[in-house]
Amino acid sequence: MAIVVLLLVFAGIYTDYLWYDSVHFSSVFSTMLLTQVLLFVVGAALMLVIVGGNMVLAHRTRPMFGPGMFGAPQGADRYRVALDPHRRLVFLVGMGVLALFTGSSTAGQWKTWLLFANATPFGQKDDQFGLDLSFFMFTYPFLRMLLNFLFTAVILSIIAATAVHYLYGGFRISSPGGVHATRAARVHLSVLLGVFVLLKGAAYFLDRYSLVFSDRGKVFGASYTDVHAVLPAKGILAAISIICALIFFAGVIRPGGMWPGAAFGLLVLSAVLIGTVYPSLVEQFQVRPNQQSKEQAYIQRNIDATRKAYGVDTAKVTEYSAKTDTDASVLQTEASAIPGMRLLDPSLLSPTFQQKQQIRGYYQFPEQLDIDRYSVDGKLRDTVVAVREIGLPPEGQRNWINSHLVYTHGFGFVAAPGNKVDSSGLPVFSEKDIPPVGDLGDYEPRVYFGENSPDYSIVGGPKSAKPIELDYPQQGQQGDDQQNKTGQVNSTYEGKGGVSVGNFFRRLLYAVKYGETNLLLNSNINPESRILYNREPVDRIQQVAPFLTLDRDPYPSVVDGRIVWIVDAYTTSDSYPYSERKSLESLTTDVQSSRLGVPQVPRDEVNYIRNSVKATVDAYDGTVTLYAWDEKDPVLQTWRKAFGGVVKPASEISQDLRNHLRYPADLFKAQREILTSYHVTDANAFFGAQDFWKVPEDPATQKSKQPPYYVTMKMPGSDTERFSLTTTFVPNQRQNMAAFMAVDATAATPNPQLEILQLPSTTAVQGPPQAQNLFESNPTVSERLNLLRGTAGATDVLYGNLLTLPFGGGLLYVEPVYIQPRAESSGKYPTLRKVLVLFGEKVGFGDNLSEALQQVFGGTVATPPEQTPEQQPEQQPNQQPDQANQQPANSSALSSALDRAERAFEDSQKALSGTTPDWKAYGDAQNALKKALDDLAKLKAGTPSSTATPAPSGSATPSASASPSGSPTAAAPTPAPSG
Repeated sequence: MAIVVLLLVFAGIYTDYLWYDSVHFSSVFSTMLLTQVLLFVVGAALMLVIVGGNMVLAHRTRPMFGPGMFGAPQGADRYRVALDPHRRLVFLVGMGVLALFTGSSTAGQWKTWLLFANATPFGQKDDQFGLDLSFFMFTYPFLRMLLNFLFTAVILSIIAATAVHYLYGGFRISSPGGVHATRAARVHLSVLLGVFVLLKGAAYFLDRYSLVFSDRGKVFGASYTDVHAVLPAKGILAAISIICALIFFAGVIRPGGMWPGAAFGLLVLSAVLIGTVYPSLVEQFQVRPNQQSKEQAYIQRNIDATRKAYGVDTAKVTEYSAKTDTDASVLQTEASAIPGMRLLDPSLLSPTFQQKQQIRGYYQFPEQLDIDRYSVDGKLRDTVVAVREIGLPPEGQRNWINSHLVYTHGFGFVAAPGNKVDSSGLPVFSEKDIPPVGDLGDYEPRVYFGENSPDYSIVGGPKSAKPIELDYPQQGQQGDDQQNKTGQVNSTYEGKGGVSVGNFFRRLLYAVKYGETNLLLNSNINPESRILYNREPVDRIQQVAPFLTLDRDPYPSVVDGRIVWIVDAYTTSDSYPYSERKSLESLTTDVQSSRLGVPQVPRDEVNYIRNSVKATVDAYDGTVTLYAWDEKDPVLQTWRKAFGGVVKPASEISQDLRNHLRYPADLFKAQREILTSYHVTDANAFFGAQDFWKVPEDPATQKSKQPPYYVTMKMPGSDTERFSLTTTFVPNQRQNMAAFMAVDATAATPNPQLEILQLPSTTAVQGPPQAQNLFESNPTVSERLNLLRGTAGATDVLYGNLLTLPFGGGLLYVEPVYIQPRAESSGKYPTLRKVLVLFGEKVGFGDNLSEALQQVFGGTVATPPEQTPEQQPEQQPNQQPDQANQQPANSSALSSALDRAERAFEDSQKALSGTTPDWKAYGDAQNALKKALDDLAKLKAGTPSSTATPAPSGSATPSASASPSGSPTAAAPTPAPSG
């Protein structure tokens, strides 16, 4: 059994070393291992010396008398007689268990030790003690750990020494007479108790510095009571502890229990009166009646420290008097932003990518797609991107060989500009298919390392051998090439990733690691084979950089001819003085992360965070590279001292990679949550909390917080658009807009400035939930959505991301509307059919963004010729048509138009009801429906309708657009929604 356990332990440690060596981070493994071994040995040895030494001392000072020296034999004598023959074995086993637990606990504090040993000064001092912040960040945690260790050792020593003295007659409890102790036992225990009280005094002294982490007052950090009552009390208690320790030491020369008893009573009484009662009285009778004035200075400390620790101290707040009235000229002045505006929602489009680009059932896309930037028609555009990863082998073909030797990697990168769809509402892919074709040129398309890669794969082999790894499917072709006949192209891995398993010993270790005998017996594993494992990008980076906290959203990019995963990494701490502590999980959780079940960040509380590192993982060979992004961060500098050479300087980031770096979403989420209250910088205003904000709930789902959105936009006062990360705020207890925040999401600077547009409290601008409510309650929108849903709700209507953008001196809401067949048999996936726009109180509902904007603002929009909709007459939104003008001019014509509309609608539903939707037939039916609805609108308005002819089955077009008045209007056949 012991051999099996040792083999398992050895296999785990040695294969870990092989993995670290394969990614060229063996220095991380050795540093962690040596540090943990050193701490284990030192911790275990110190504990054994202190506890074991006191036990040995107690045994050697036992009285030289037989049982019953104080009278009749007692229970202790019987225990001693039973234990004494085995005392060495019991002692060794007990010390071994104690050493194991102590060493393990101490080794787990390796991060605390490395931070202490490599501490880098901040160059900033705290407000209370005038110490450099590095003392609180790096030194104080180590001193607290050391003090806790000594406390544990002394307490265990007291217990162990007491037990030995009792067993061997050092003292007895008798009645009458009380406790009878030998001089040696009394001296020994008095010294140990004196040491314990001395440590208590040291703890009181060290506790003074912990007041910067107090949560007693209105905010986190030392409060008025802490500074004026607890702080002096800690000093007094430390002095009293020293006096009490001296009294215990006096027990060495003065027999009796009076002096130790008096010392213990004094210690307890002073701890209660000075340490508890006095601060409570100060809090109750001085602070609470005057809390605002008493706490003002300490609230200000908290505000300043929190803003600096979370990197929001440089946020720029601008008063923004958002307009609510429309002006047709706006579309001309803002024309440059309209064609590039992103409408595709990466949270909804995974099924669409799956249906159109999956190619084979064993490939898959993630549920949450990503946003990046690529050149489209010579301009950088927001682009929805994903990699085609390998999934499970086909049903009936799932066995060990297929799962681990054949289906080893995904293939290809898929990209779609966020502002383009075709006439059916599907993305226009700029990079697609297998082998890849598109705008990205030549790159290595194989994805061996991804978010959904198998737990392990065996790859590689001699070029002379027949390859068995599935590279990509190929339509069967007749010819001499056997691979074409089988309908697939096979390949052999030629990268340097993974660990060589060419010899029997390593195969044995991995067979033990994975509990799989096939690793030993399979004949396809050869001297050049390699095993790939730890393949998820976040896992790989966490392994090589355990001192970093990672963003939950890795995203793929094509960089320098390779597919790479880019991951943002943070340095965090919970020891920044006065800064508010928050759970990182609660700071970064929103509807997107909760809905899609993305990996959870640690629940640890933090009060300091920096995006200090940008990390990449090569999707082909798994190479992990760490780049210092915020090189001035003292926490990162400390870790770089501990792990020299692991993090490369930012100067080594290639320009191509820099073009794809972005501001991290999790950091932005944490900062916006902090700014819900810490945008208030005045202590008195903060105390009142009247101007606090909150992040609105996601309007489409009413669940959790609305996520921030990456979008290219232009801030007021700026001449150029930029790729930004945006969010909104609403006041507490209300839903109108309070502020809009954006940050430059490009890699122009490591710490870009957060920009906040704060709306006046006297201006009632719609917040995101109110905007969604206006959309859904608008009669025309409701009518058109019901038509899109079809008979008995055969089609689902899905709302995309509700973008909020500064536009025309106000705030513009843009929301794409998707439809998706409800029947599982129809190959359900969403397609973009409509665009909702809101400015002020005016709602636009068009076939594309340009049309919706025209309905709101009037005028025309400069769009590419192939995307230019028919110009709509300028009308006032929500204007109800005159009831007198709604009488039909011709009842027969009205009946004919209604019949044609119903028939066209039924045809459109039939086109969607099959296993594979017939989008051409659907488009023809929608055209016919639009024409019928146009005729109905003209009949209601009292104008002649077009020639009413029944629509042929299957012919159609997109559904009718909504006019600003809320009534159906004629419109051109739906072009692709423009930007």
